[in-house]
Amino acid sequence: MTTPLVSVIMPMYNMEPYLKEAVDSVLVSDYPSLELVLMDDGSSDDSLLIAQEYAVHDPRVQVHTQTNAGACAARNHAIALAKGKYILPVDADDRIDKCFISEAVARMESDNELKVVYSHAEFFGDRAGEWKLLPFSLSLLARKNMIPITALFRREDWEQAGGYCQEIIAREDWEFWIAILKNGGKVIQLPQSMLYYRVRANSKRISDRALKRHVIDVLNRRHPEFFEQQLGGKLHYNRTWSKLLNRLSRIIFPRRIVVNPQWKELELFIRTLPVHFRNEGIPLYKGRNELKEFREQGYELVVKSFRIPNIFNQLAYNLFRPSKARRSYRYAERLRKAGVGSPQPIGFYSTGTWLMFGHSYYVSLKSTCPYTYRGFATRDFSRKDDILRAIARTTARMHEQGFLHKDYSAGNILFEERADGTIHVEIIDLNRMRFGRVSMEKGCKNFERLPGTPAMFKVLADEYARVRGFDAHACLRLIEKAHAADPKTDKRIKK
Repeated sequence: MTTPLVSVIMPMYNMEPYLKEAVDSVLVSDYPSLELVLMDDGSSDDSLLIAQEYAVHDPRVQVHTQTNAGACAARNHAIALAKGKYILPVDADDRIDKCFISEAVARMESDNELKVVYSHAEFFGDRAGEWKLLPFSLSLLARKNMIPITALFRREDWEQAGGYCQEIIAREDWEFWIAILKNGGKVIQLPQSMLYYRVRANSKRISDRALKRHVIDVLNRRHPEFFEQQLGGKLHYNRTWSKLLNRLSRIIFPRRIVVNPQWKELELFIRTLPVHFRNEGIPLYKGRNELKEFREQGYELVVKSFRIPNIFNQLAYNLFRPSKARRSYRYAERLRKAGVGSPQPIGFYSTGTWLMFGHSYYVSLKSTCPYTYRGFATRDFSRKDDILRAIARTTARMHEQGFLHKDYSAGNILFEERADGTIHVEIIDLNRMRFGRVSMEKGCKNFERLPGTPAMFKVLADEYARVRGFDAHACLRLIEKAHAADPKTDKRIKK
């Protein structure tokens, strides 16, 4: 029976006094199929020479070196060079029991749902006794780490997690276990003490305590959905009280979150939108409002963040009017139900206090339409008249249903030519819609912010009038009148 290869990875930085003890504890293992990958992180002592001496006498030992980049970079570099199905990190000042790898691999091989195996542990060095690690749970992992760095895991899980986070400079194993386990998987702690953790005055575990705020800030930024799910919000600096503090925060700063029932898998993303929008996404537009593009669970999304309104409107939105994000979501649903194209609405998020309105975000699928009406100013379309007629039909259908877009501008009309030859049109930026009967005069005036040539206006007027049963000449006069009366209209269209 063949045994899977285990890659023990050991980063080292100025570990000359301890390295031999750590390496020997690995090489005396009773597991028959292992390699030891030693990664020197720019040591200034004889750590590298000691490691190279081991490599000369034992073919299981590989030695590599890099300029000093920290423990996470060293571990990632070592794993990238390793060949094992399983990975076991061991720090260069610790020791493992000779039976640990065999026991851990046996557990892993018997259960494909098992992701991490670690053991009970004991301190040695400046402190002796049992390291009392708490039983594993995701809820507890959200507040503290109970898994030591020396734990067996699959290489494929390291790959899916994106490796060790090189942004975090303390408690990096905590972040790594969250990344591996937040979406599920079993964890086992072996009942025997098989890890011996050295305690010394200048150890990283002790120096890391001063970086508590940095660690928590990085964790919140990288795993907002995990903390939302386990703690009802972010991890606080006072970690123990995080659940209670988040409940109190929801009372003082209530949120309104709506997710389209067809897209429930995106709920956690939407519930943590402020964190994602602040730290991620591809910027599309930044002005009074801001647009970003995201790829989440295979979907391409566009998120619009609305500027916080002035103090009077904050009161109005909170007490009397739905937010712009909420209106955008509702109006997109209404348009689509009426057969008017608009990107699929996914959900919205808004927050504030009981008195004052705060941030709001609207989420939709990214439109497949590559062009906007503004494109007429920069390129010649081979089916220009067909496109204009499709836009006019969409406008007429919208008006016939009693929808009047109050920001009907060149950038808010999207279109594409589909494989079957049809022209598909979508309308965006919907928070300023009005509802009611749309007369011929009001409908034609709605074209006032669409630039064009007389020939373009003629096509728009002809199709709009045909759909709505109006006189084409009357519609053309009204459209031309609206453009003449609006000095802001951009008329720079190729003739």
